[in-house]
Amino acid sequence: MKNSRRDFIKKSALATAGAYVGAMGFSAKSYGNILGANDRVRVGIVGFSDRFRSSLLPCFMNHYQALNFDIVAVSDIWKLRREEGQAQLKEKMQHDIKTFRNNDELYGSKEVDAVIISTADFQHALHGIEAVKGNCDAYIEKPFAETMEDARAALKAIKESKKIIQIGSQRRSGTNYHAAADFVKQGKFGNITMVELTWNVNQPGRWRRNDVVAKMREQDTDWKRFLMNRPSVPFDARKHLEFRLFWPYSSGLPGQWMSHQIDTVHWFSGLKHPRSCVANGGIYFWKDGRENWDTITAVFDYGPENDQKSGFQVTFSSRMHNGEDRPKEIYYSNGGEMNLNTNMVTPSGGLQERHAKAMNMQANLLPEMSLKKVEEKVETSANTGGDQLTSNHMLNWMECVRSRKETNAPVEAGYSHAIACIMANAAARTGTKVTFDEARQEVMAGSKAFNL
Repeated sequence: MKNSRRDFIKKSALATAGAYVGAMGFSAKSYGNILGANDRVRVGIVGFSDRFRSSLLPCFMNHYQALNFDIVAVSDIWKLRREEGQAQLKEKMQHDIKTFRNNDELYGSKEVDAVIISTADFQHALHGIEAVKGNCDAYIEKPFAETMEDARAALKAIKESKKIIQIGSQRRSGTNYHAAADFVKQGKFGNITMVELTWNVNQPGRWRRNDVVAKMREQDTDWKRFLMNRPSVPFDARKHLEFRLFWPYSSGLPGQWMSHQIDTVHWFSGLKHPRSCVANGGIYFWKDGRENWDTITAVFDYGPENDQKSGFQVTFSSRMHNGEDRPKEIYYSNGGEMNLNTNMVTPSGGLQERHAKAMNMQANLLPEMSLKKVEEKVETSANTGGDQLTSNHMLNWMECVRSRKETNAPVEAGYSHAIACIMANAAARTGTKVTFDEARQEVMAGSKAFNL
């Protein structure tokens, strides 16, 4: 029966993940050998959050049997979520789930090989450090970090550990985004001259948790562990559960949404971070006690540090009081544009012959082409369930845990998007033009490093 089960796992894996085998760089035979050479991967859940149960869990369920993964434990500092996690995961996995009050207990048990981390924004980097020190591979949700101190510490710990890390920037597992990256990197698009990023919603309940805030009592959670390295303040259920609305537990719009979009800029351009950033905005509509803005526009300058005459501008604009929850990403060059909503490259706005001729120049117009034939759904909500991008991304992590190859979104990708998000937050909070000090790896607001 043991041999039959292994044969089934191998065959299921090849059938389910066959499309990815070539991209991973090894044959179907060697892929099967990798599966057969490994026992079950025991996974622990760090934070039984809305994000985990509505999206990450369904995506994990798509692939866990084929790749011989299993969820065996849940760690959550809030008693209610811990018990909910145990009950729901027991039903899904069809066996008992162990619960842990904190991550010290989880890693001390030596009962997990990998973890999925979907906790508060500011905790991701710190929980990533705990994971690799606990000898675990990890899927770490974005944003990677909200301060450079946390980002540097996590980058160092993860790189030294040689553990398999997937940052939750799921665009890196989308076929349309890979096609776009190849198009730019092969020089077919021309030099990027500008990028426009927007993400607008009109959802009063976005990031609010009225129902569970009313249920949380201080004696049922570990407030001190929630704060981690943040300043000590009195217990506040809203900051615990609606952390995306409050600094220093989240930067809000930059950390949640811009982190996805700015990541493609780094990926396509090969640049690691902006040179400078300015930002403006405020809480213009949702006067509900939140501290993070409901409207922001950030403008970034990108280019080589040693060549201030070349580069391009990136704008990120987001509002929470009017919008259809359809994030837009448009890349511009002198020859046209690349629209990652329509997944089309077009000559729109390119240098036309009549204008070029007047300056004794040649016309510059991109061909019209599709980045892919079948459009994949871009996740825009924490409640979309098992979307294709996140499913691909989860599969890539699981495959890499098996093969020990680098994931689509390694720790360096998270470190880079964290720099951009911290720069936007610093510009917004200080009202100054911020820069990045390459030597110190610090975000600078004027002559001072930005910190809490």
